[in-house]
Amino acid sequence: MDNLKIIVVSGLPGSGKSTIAEALAKKLQFPILSVDPVESSILKSGIARSFKTGLAAYIIVQTLASEQLKLGMSVIIDAVNPVQEARDMWYELQKEYNSQLFIIECVLDEEMHKKRLQKRVRNMHGLTEVTWEDVENRKKDYKPWKEKRLILDTAQSHDENIQKALDYIEKNGI
Repeated sequence: MDNLKIIVVSGLPGSGKSTIAEALAKKLQFPILSVDPVESSILKSGIARSFKTGLAAYIIVQTLASEQLKLGMSVIIDAVNPVQEARDMWYELQKEYNSQLFIIECVLDEEMHKKRLQKRVRNMHGLTEVTWEDVENRKKDYKPWKEKRLILDTAQSHDENIQKALDYIEKNGI
């Protein structure tokens, strides 16, 4: 179980984290566990959207990540991770599996962020398309990361960002 990795790709909605997480999953051949599709599936079952469905999605992703780590497989987590309680879930897994934790935070300047949101269509059951107002509201709760992390400006070249992330994972660990 040595060298297990938990790669957490974080950032505000629409910041490019899913795109980065998916590219890393393809390159590294690690399973990707994404909170939004899990919450969408919960909503599809008929449960009304609430704080609890979002919390349940994080807990399910943590449980699925634990199952993969138990099998000796590294994982990629795709989630906003706005508050310390969400972030602590990944630290718990790191301790439990004596794994390396890598945090990648995706950021984007306001103008580009707004443009991306206008074009973005995810079609996830029960989850409305994210608006700039949603991002502004989420920013109020989004706590600054204190931990060591790689910050990627997703307005930059996608290929360069993926290479930066791969280099970071290769050279660093917490």
